[in-house]
Amino acid sequence: MEETALGQRVCRRCLTRDMKGQEEYFRSLQDYIENMDPDIKAAPELYEGRLAICQECELLFQGMCRSCGCYVELRAAVKKNECPWKKW
Repeated sequence: MEETALGQRVCRRCLTRDMKGQEEYFRSLQDYIENMDPDIKAAPELYEGRLAICQECELLFQGMCRSCGCYVELRAAVKKNECPWKKW
């Protein structure tokens, strides 16, 4: 974790579901993922496996991929999607 100029702690490797301060916005993202059409949604094991890989990646920054700019939780939730760096 790192501290901002205002003394707030920022976790650069957090997923949006773990971030505090913008709960309503991130909750709507989680609600969207939870209610995604099952035909396009990744299986829970695949989704969690992808997120585990993203959490170890040096390009993850506050829930976003610094390579492509996506929210990794949203990209990982769609079964046909893949990592822009082919990590999953």
